Formats: sequence, structure tokens, C-alpha cells
Amino acid sequence: MLNVDTAEALDEAMYQLGLDIEELEEMECDAGLGNGGLGRLAACFLDSMATIGLAAYGYGIRYENGAFHQMIKDGWQVEEPDEWLLYGNPWEKERPEFTRIVQFYGRVMRNHLDQCKWVDTETICALPYEVPIPGYRNQTCNTLRLWSAKGRKYFDTKIIHNNDYINAILGRNEAENISRVLYPIESAFEGKELQLKQEYFLVSATLQDILYQFKSSYPTYELFELPNKVVIHINDTHPALAIPELLRILVDIECMDWIDAWDICSRVFTHTNHVSQVECLKYWPLDMLQRVLPRHVEIIRNIDYHFKSVSSNLFNVTILGGK
Repeated sequence: MLNVDTAEALDEAMYQLGLDIEELEEMECDAGLGNGGLGRLAACFLDSMATIGLAAYGYGIRYENGAFHQMIKDGWQVEEPDEWLLYGNPWEKERPEFTRIVQFYGRVMRNHLDQCKWVDTETICALPYEVPIPGYRNQTCNTLRLWSAKGRKYFDTKIIHNNDYINAILGRNEAENISRVLYPIESAFEGKELQLKQEYFLVSATLQDILYQFKSSYPTYELFELPNKVVIHINDTHPALAIPELLRILVDIECMDWIDAWDICSRVFTHTNHVSQVECLKYWPLDMLQRVLPRHVEIIRNIDYHFKSVSSNLFNVTILGGK
């Protein structure tokens, strides 16, 4: 209301109806999309770009449950789910026509030309919801696009035919867990794997969307022009899988040479790092990464080899590789 300069008019209109606008404001729940400095900076990026008239999209996951609500019972703090979507969100609009398909697991298959294809994967749908981000008293309104995980099929028919209804339901629920909880328990193996799937779910759906918009907006342009029209900002380490994912799309799907694809990636991405302590950085067990994202492990190894080669030539040193 402040940004579109309607706060005073709405306040006056509600006053004439005998209502208090502050009571209405209290009824709106904060979006359970993250908190702390990292989330605040992302919100500042979106507000600032809209206010200076810079066209931009923000992307995130539409978590059904936020962090938690702090409650006091019998003198003790207890945590309850933050069901911020319980009564819906009036500011969002579902956009099923922009649904993207995200893959997990599977294996990598190569042909006689050493071209790779990621096959036998499990797939889920990324359903987008759009939230307007208006600039401060100007004519710019950007978009925050939030992805919700949906099972691609309502039931696995093979399981249903075997009269295993419970497993059919569990399979769908497992797929949709990706956007169900903001902070999975990382100490458990399942929670850590869910975090990995959340991070890849976000970058895969987002990059598909970015490339679709680029091709739609510039139908006569080649993908080599992508860095001249698009900048993709990685906010901290959580979306870092965007780099190997874009390489996968360019090399495996668009049939681009690795050197050209790497040149595009090196020019299209920017990054904000919020912490430098080693203990704050993300680590994924190699066996987990290999199982969930087998093609990306190969790409990450290629990136590592590339950097070692560049470092060796630049500083005239020999790097001994190990396991």
C-alpha cells in the first residue's frame, strides 16, 4: 500500500466504514519464506530493483510451513508449525501454464559421440505462484515467482494395481515434501537429502523459466547472447547448483560445446557470499550427490578439473589429485 501510494486512501475508506486498518494489517501473516539476514537481503534486492525501475524476477520456494511459531505452555517454550498459508495468500496468483518438470536420481547414458543423457529419472512438477513486487511510487512492478512441488501423477498405477494404496499416497507425499517444510532436520540423513533436493528443485525450475523467457523475448537471438541480456544472481551458497545445472542444460539439451557453455556461465552469474567460516559452508556427501544428481557430479568434476588446470598454468604449480 505504501509503494503504490494507496495507504492514506485505504485508511480513510475503512474509517468511514467504521473499521480500523491496523486490525486488518494484523490479520495478514508474514510469508514463511525464510528469515534472518539472508532473507532480508533478498527482500531488499527485490524492493530496490523495483524502486529504481530495473526489470527483474525473484525466485524461491513456496514453503507450506515456515520456521515455527514460538508458544509458551506451562512456562516452557514450545514450537508449533507456522502454517502461514492456512487461509490462503491474497497477494499470489497460481500460474500453471508455466509449470516446469524437475528430475532426480536416474543414471547417465552416453552415445557413440560421448554425448550425455540423464535417463530413468524420477520427476516432479514445479508449479509457480506469482507475487507482485511494486516499486516505490513509480510505474515498475516486478515479480516474485515461488515454486510449489507437486507429484507429476496422482498415483503410481502399478502400485494401485497391486492393491498398495498406502504406498501410492506415500510416494506422492514424498515428492511434495520438497516445498512443505522450510528447514528440514539436517542432522538426519533424510533431512539432509531433502535439503539437497530443495536446492536443486529451486535452481532447475528457475533456470528452465529463465531460458524460456529469454527465448520468448528474443526469438532471433542465439543462446550465446544470454549474458548480454540476462544476469542471474546467486544469493549465498544455497542456489550454487545453478552453475552445473545451466552447464547441463547447455551441453546436454542445447548440444553446446563445453567451452562455449562455460564461457556463458562465467559471464551470466553473479554471487553474494554472506559468510566465510568453513563451518557455515554447505557440504554434501558424495554418495548422496551421486545418487540424487548423477549427471551433476560429472559436471562438478569437470569444473574442478578446469579450475585446477587454470590454476596450474596461472601460478606455474603442479596440483596432485587425490580421492
